[in-house]
Amino acid sequence: MRQVLAFAAAILVGSTMIAATADAQTPGGYYVATPAAQPAKSTLVTRSTAWSLRGADYVAARAPERDAVLCQLIARKTGQLSGFTVAGKAYDADQLAKCNGARGVGSASVAAR
Repeated sequence: MRQVLAFAAAILVGSTMIAATADAQTPGGYYVATPAAQPAKSTLVTRSTAWSLRGADYVAARAPERDAVLCQLIARKTGQLSGFTVAGKAYDADQLAKCNGARGVGSASVAAR
């Protein structure tokens, strides 16, 4: 019985370390949006997604919207984005251009408001 408990404890410790490593690879959140202009607000909300400022980036947990829609929503709030990452994978230049080029996205930024 002791061996079973020791084995279970080892599995628990190992899975905790794997989770910590995954969090370290995606610092701050599932989504990371980098505004071109320095943001002034520490928090934002797009539809039902809460974003918080970490360094120069806005980060958020996974949301129900499609990734492209979420990118457009945060770009509307912050202005041009210089980067957008989903689960550690950065948008390429075309995806980012579509995100920034969405209707209503201009060069205005939260910092300027």
